[in-house]
Amino acid sequence: MKKFKGVCIGTGYFSHFQYEAWQRMDNVEIVAVCGTSIAKAQLICDKYGFDKAYIDLDEMLRIEKPDFFDIITPPNTHLTFTKLAIKHGVHVICQKPLAPTYSESVEIAEAAEASDIRMMVHENFRFQPWHQEIKKLLDQQVIGNKLHAINLRMRMGDGWQENAYMNRQPYFREMEQLLIYETGVHFIDVFRYLGGEISKVYAKLKTLNPNIKGEDFAWVHFDFENGALGFLDANRFNENTAEDPRLTFGAVLIEGNKGCIRLYDDGSITIQLLGEKEMAHDYPFEKINFAGDCVYATQLHFIEKLSSGEAFENDPRAYLKNLVVQDAIYESNEKGIPIVCNL
Repeated sequence: MKKFKGVCIGTGYFSHFQYEAWQRMDNVEIVAVCGTSIAKAQLICDKYGFDKAYIDLDEMLRIEKPDFFDIITPPNTHLTFTKLAIKHGVHVICQKPLAPTYSESVEIAEAAEASDIRMMVHENFRFQPWHQEIKKLLDQQVIGNKLHAINLRMRMGDGWQENAYMNRQPYFREMEQLLIYETGVHFIDVFRYLGGEISKVYAKLKTLNPNIKGEDFAWVHFDFENGALGFLDANRFNENTAEDPRLTFGAVLIEGNKGCIRLYDDGSITIQLLGEKEMAHDYPFEKINFAGDCVYATQLHFIEKLSSGEAFENDPRAYLKNLVVQDAIYESNEKGIPIVCNL
């Protein structure tokens, strides 16, 4: 079994989930970490047992000659870092959001496609075990061969305080676009994963906490190309009754022509066929790392497809449709009308 040699850049809050997941893979060795300071990078190396800390990314890629490069930094850095990876012929897995704008995301996709490297976006919500299981049930037509609707309700309760987000991701407070750009794009990807391509959106966005700049509330109606409808009811201000609202990040109801599938906040799934009682559906998942270990599953997918040569589920070109839908949501809110999602 080939062992893949990786390097990473990023020392922020979410990077720890990714480092912990890489550490558990027998066929991956992270040999170096780059940060905004040697001290921060060294702390990561010391914690996870990686070999070397760097402050110069170009030097790290030149000296280490890795198989892949994990970009775990803010979106405004991704184009520059991707071009450096291309220069050194290193495959890339890159944290979302892919870039600050759609045009820059297209530039990243085109640069990767014109090179010899392969690239995947670290979009991990579709790899949450409950969404993977629901996808299997839909493919098996357990609730019929016609999808009627997908409803997802999220209440995070982490954004009502005067100092909201300071303890985890303080930069959230200054983002002009927050809920849809940072969190909602995950749900856009999940809706596409479960329901197919989205043709039109109609959105209402609000900022409930006066101490932040971006929106923390969203009602979004989706039209799917297959005729189904979707609705996202997302809010980071009000609270959830769940023990851990960051496990599934929301409850889901999926309705078809033979019944419905429900996902609850604790990760449990039920199936209710028409005329029958709601029944529990057993499936395995672990409450480790982040959201059912979806970071590990995402990175495992990257390594498996890197090894086999098969397509990534979220290469940059495929991911662009998420960004088209994302931008259409903001345009719909601004104009007060439904917006067609044309790639």
